[in-house]
Amino acid sequence: MDRSPIERFDMVVDELFDVLRGRPFVDRLMYSVTEVADFSVLWHLLGVSQGLVRADGFERAARTSAALGLESLLVNVGIKSLVRRKRPVPHFERPHRLRVPLSSSFPSGHASAAFVAAALLSDGSRAKPAYYALATVVATSRIHVRIHHASDVVGGILLGAGLGAVAKRAWRIALS
Repeated sequence: MDRSPIERFDMVVDELFDVLRGRPFVDRLMYSVTEVADFSVLWHLLGVSQGLVRADGFERAARTSAALGLESLLVNVGIKSLVRRKRPVPHFERPHRLRVPLSSSFPSGHASAAFVAAALLSDGSRAKPAYYALATVVATSRIHVRIHHASDVVGGILLGAGLGAVAKRAWRIALS
C-alpha cells in the first residue's frame, strides 16, 4: 500500500509514541492533561489566575477567553467541518477514561487552543517558557492518547501560533 508523505509522517511519529504508551506515569500524565484541556478549561483557569495576581489580569483573562472562543469557533465549526479527517483508531485498550470527540481530526483543537493561550498568557510574563512547555505537553498528549494524528497536532500548533500572534497584535492596536 502506497502511503502519502503525511501518512508516513503520522505513522513514524505514532511509532515513536508507542515507546511511551503503557507506562503508568506517562499515561496518567497525558490522559490527565488532555482531559483538563477539554473545552480550554485549563487555559481559562490560567487566565483567571492571572486576573487574581496582575494589575491588568482581569482584562487579560477576558481577552484570552474571547480569543479562545473565536479560535474554537474557527477550528471546530469552520475548519473541521470542511476537512472531515478520520481520527486514528487505537490498536490498544485505553488505560484511562477519555472523551472521544466526534468531529474531524484535523486540525487539533487542543493544540490550536494551547498555542493561542500560550501566546496571550505569556505576553509580558517571565513564565513564557512554562506556558509554551505546557502548550506543547497538551498538544502532544493528543498523539499519545491517539485522538489525533501527528499532522493534526502540527496543523493545530501552526494555526494556534498564527492566531495567537494575530490576537496579540489586534489587542495592541485596540489599546493604542
